Amino acid sequence: MKQKTIFLIRHGETDYNRRGIVQGSGVDSDLNAMGRAQAAAFFQAYQHIPFDKIYISNLKRTLQTVQQFIDAGLPYERHEGLNEISWGLREGKIPNSLDNEYYRDLIQNWNAGNTAMPTEEGESPEDVVRRQKPVFELILSRPEEETVLVAMHGRAIRILLSWLTDQPLSRMDQFEHSNLCLYVLKYSYETGQYTIETSNDSTHLMALVVPQS
Repeated sequence: MKQKTIFLIRHGETDYNRRGIVQGSGVDSDLNAMGRAQAAAFFQAYQHIPFDKIYISNLKRTLQTVQQFIDAGLPYERHEGLNEISWGLREGKIPNSLDNEYYRDLIQNWNAGNTAMPTEEGESPEDVVRRQKPVFELILSRPEEETVLVAMHGRAIRILLSWLTDQPLSRMDQFEHSNLCLYVLKYSYETGQYTIETSNDSTHLMALVVPQS
């Protein structure tokens, strides 16, 4: 049976992650020292995998996360469709009490099934699905790429895993994630279905040497 294996990772830590600042697709932040160390640890753990291609978002924190693989000669493509959700007006800000109330209401609406509800001047989960699907259709159209590495973002990964596994977007929060976590998926060309073999794995970070701040 012809299969494709997808290694799906979230980018490494940024100072925005560390400080609790909302990023989204409108903030193009760099990895911090911890994020670079996480990226190096992931490379050390998985450099032996025969990846055929790397797919990343247009945001440089995903590029920096896989830079060592690229430096080793692996081809890659950047796709805006893999960007993080747009959090709209609140990007680049540390949430205050009013913002926290806004996010609670927003997430409650999504969990209740109102996944067409966008962030203020941003995107809805359904908007994100519409731009993710063409990218994954492209990835699947290349069966010769048997093993690929995809670097994305936290909320975008939750959305992606929901529709890839035929689950409603309202259940997206079941998919946990952390910086430089790994999901491993198998896609069967015979059945047209995805299965998740590894979820939110960070064992490659256990030997991580924490950089001095």
